[in-house]
Amino acid sequence: MNAIFVMLLGLAAMFLGYVFYSKFVAEKIYKLDPNFKTPAHEFEDGVDFVPTNKYVLWGHHFTSVAGAAPIIGPAIAVIWGWVPAFLWVIFGTIFFAGVHDAGAIWASNRNKAKSMGSLTGDVVSKRAQTLFMIVIFLVLLMVNAVFATAISGLLVKFPSSVIPVWGAIFVALIIGQIIFRKWMGLGTVSILGVVALYLLIWAGPSAPLSLPETMGGLTDNASWVLILFGYAAIASLLPVWMLLQPRDYINGLQLFIGLILLYAAVLLLGPDMTAPAFNTNLPENTPSMLPLLFVTIACGAISGFHGLVASGTTSKQLDKETDLRFVGYFGAIGEGSLSLATIIAACAGFATLADWEAVYSSFGQGGVAAFVEGGANIISQGVGLDNEIAETLLTVMAVLFAGTTMDTGLRLQRYIFQEWGNIYNISWMQKALPATLLAVISCVALAFGAGSDGSGGLAIWPLFGTTNQLLAGLTLMVITVMLVRLGRPMYVTLLPLIFLLIMTVFALFIQLKGFYMEENWFLFGLDIVVLIAAVWIALEATSALSNLKKEQKS
Repeated sequence: MNAIFVMLLGLAAMFLGYVFYSKFVAEKIYKLDPNFKTPAHEFEDGVDFVPTNKYVLWGHHFTSVAGAAPIIGPAIAVIWGWVPAFLWVIFGTIFFAGVHDAGAIWASNRNKAKSMGSLTGDVVSKRAQTLFMIVIFLVLLMVNAVFATAISGLLVKFPSSVIPVWGAIFVALIIGQIIFRKWMGLGTVSILGVVALYLLIWAGPSAPLSLPETMGGLTDNASWVLILFGYAAIASLLPVWMLLQPRDYINGLQLFIGLILLYAAVLLLGPDMTAPAFNTNLPENTPSMLPLLFVTIACGAISGFHGLVASGTTSKQLDKETDLRFVGYFGAIGEGSLSLATIIAACAGFATLADWEAVYSSFGQGGVAAFVEGGANIISQGVGLDNEIAETLLTVMAVLFAGTTMDTGLRLQRYIFQEWGNIYNISWMQKALPATLLAVISCVALAFGAGSDGSGGLAIWPLFGTTNQLLAGLTLMVITVMLVRLGRPMYVTLLPLIFLLIMTVFALFIQLKGFYMEENWFLFGLDIVVLIAAVWIALEATSALSNLKKEQKS
């Protein structure tokens, strides 16, 4: 099948989902009120609580939740064929991710911008809150440690991306001052920021930079990991308007420009999907598509991490409640568009089926490399851009998104330690700096404790998809209970919740068997912990909904 048809069908479906379904959810389910005083105004402090233009906030939210995961997941999952991946990305984005992301902002916004962890204790039970906090900590630990490893690997492999990646930080700092102090209009500053970023991308191949292979006894990968955590710690302590918002906003714009460039190249080149629609020639040891397709794609369709961002930082910056439809639901559409582009790049960017099969020789292959290589081939042949510049552009896109997710992830992990400080009355842990240091120490301990080169975070990555989907189920559980209390229809969140729990438990049992056969006792034990959490969630959700129904009848 021609990739043009796949692209147009996917984009049209997501566009219609935003126009019609998101409007229904916003008006009939969440009943957004433009006059509701948001926490950003109620608790405005110029650091975390900052009323923000919805387009800038969309940029922060979208790039924070996107990261590299919606590239990695779909680019691995197409090993089962591009049709299953395509269908889950499209329907998952419309009926799962959009509802989940917008709902998490709504729930937090209506409860003084509390995080989903705190909300769980208020809405469901204290037991559920304890469970939620453990799952959140595990997900953030995975995201921060693994994304640091992924970024360091790309910086080492593609030295042409170093100048654009770090130069983007200085561009964001300047843009942040201009926007916050209103020295220029948003349109003008957007153009200047994007032009500066693309000039850096153009300059990157001309001045590649690499760290020494060994420095102070550390490999270049390990050195980059430490540098990245040092940067993320500083970024997580700065006021959101100074770096986080402008960096995410500019990254969001450059992503859409990159997507437009890739999609335009598809239209001009018209490549065929060389990968099979349904792969009947699977490599040996490839697991079953059902249910692992859903937890492998993960962030490409629905992600529990989105709920952490939505309730952790986004809800604290919401200017008007009605903005959350654009910020949350359209943010999910943006991520779906990236996942769709990944599927096309990984399945139509190779000349022959044999070339594609050479990349997908075993399960777990593909990922960012397939996206960069396939996407660069399409762009260079479609619009005539130099292949090295095209590779740099796509690499920088992936690295910048992984970096913004890491920025936000470390800030969220700091919030978790501060919440634990409040819960257990530990005064020093309630402060920003000590909590940030604890977040960094825990991530670095994982990164270097299980791998001397800083790649130890990869040790628990096989469970990321299932744990992440479990977290999405927790968020949907909180939203569902809130809807029942308000006497509103709950099926839009309850049905996705049930589906996610079934697929998560199913996947955990399959992975448990695999870890046992491999004698990987660390992941085997962690799998059991997550499995118990999944069953516990189901019981807590059932109990909470049952009690509410009884109260409403009496």
